[in-house]
Amino acid sequence: MCDKHPFIAPQEAQTSRRRRIWELAHTCHCPLVGVSLPLATLRKLVGKVTGGTILADDYEIHVGAVSECGTRNRLSEALQKELERRYAAVVQRFRAARTTEGVAELWQAAVAGGDVAGAFWAGLTHPRCAQELEEKMCRDLHMIQHQAGACARADIHRFNAVVEENGQLTRELSRVQKRNAAMQLEHTAEQDRHAAALMQLRAQLVGRDSVIDSLRQELEGLRASIPGLPARERLAQRLEQMEEREQMLRDQVIDLRRALTQSVAQSMAQNAALADAAAAHEDSTPAAPAPIEHVMRMPVSLTERSILCVGGRNGNVASYRAVIERAGGQFAHHDGGLEDNAGRLEASLAAADMVICQTGCISHSAYWRVKDFCKRTGKRCVFIENPSVSSLQRGLEELAPDALT
Repeated sequence: MCDKHPFIAPQEAQTSRRRRIWELAHTCHCPLVGVSLPLATLRKLVGKVTGGTILADDYEIHVGAVSECGTRNRLSEALQKELERRYAAVVQRFRAARTTEGVAELWQAAVAGGDVAGAFWAGLTHPRCAQELEEKMCRDLHMIQHQAGACARADIHRFNAVVEENGQLTRELSRVQKRNAAMQLEHTAEQDRHAAALMQLRAQLVGRDSVIDSLRQELEGLRASIPGLPARERLAQRLEQMEEREQMLRDQVIDLRRALTQSVAQSMAQNAALADAAAAHEDSTPAAPAPIEHVMRMPVSLTERSILCVGGRNGNVASYRAVIERAGGQFAHHDGGLEDNAGRLEASLAAADMVICQTGCISHSAYWRVKDFCKRTGKRCVFIENPSVSSLQRGLEELAPDALT
């Protein structure tokens, strides 16, 4: 077995009793007391055993405890009891090791994990801990202490750097807090100014509303003091409507004059054409031609032409029909929105070839609908004011010169 593992003694003891602290080698006491027992715990145990106040420093207490561990006494027994209590869980874990090799493996795992205080005590007192393993554990712990010292020095250096940085940050925080306090004071003052301005605006708004109410009441009083004010307002509205009606009539007169001029021009052109035709016929035919005046009085046929009469008196509708049908046209009538459905006016206008609108006997809306429709579609339309039959005949003459016999 000694060839397989360096920590196994040639004649390994078979006892299962764990060793006590005073049974360990003296070289193990110093690292055991220094690593496995905190100084505060060690000072407390020494004071309890001695029954007095401890005046020695930490180093003296450590040296005294190490020297007392060489024999069995009250202090060593107290240290034994404290180590067993503190590392009971680790000792129980090490009990699973049945060989020196198993103890060594548990120790190496503890070193790798960085938790060696309990493992050092449990490994040293294990019944399978050989002398070679004990020395190996002491060497390992010695190096760990060196590394821990180096790490401690590095930690101290980093701690000092952190303390310095913390001081700088504290001073910077103080400056920021002062600046923040000043900004808060400024913000509070700004809010106070805004609140004062808001109150002033609200007061102005209340005053303006009061002035508006006062003016409204004064206006109502003035209206009540003027006699006949509603009637005057209605008359003013009526006057405005009459002015619009007058302007409409003026526009209608202008349109009629323009249509009359066009009709006269067309009539003259037709008479000239008839005269030229008569002259040509006289040259080619020995028979005497009819007089030119007779030709001019010949009616122009309105056959298959639909004439829509909008408005007029109901009693003259039959006369209107007779005049238009005598000229060869087809008569259609709409009362201009007085009795007939106003919605039928659009359809009647679309079906007619020519329109005669008697403005004196139709509604204002019907007049504008007729005028707008004929303007949009280019349909010929004549506006007459008098609803008499003679006025209708003159309207037909404007639509088709010489249409009447």
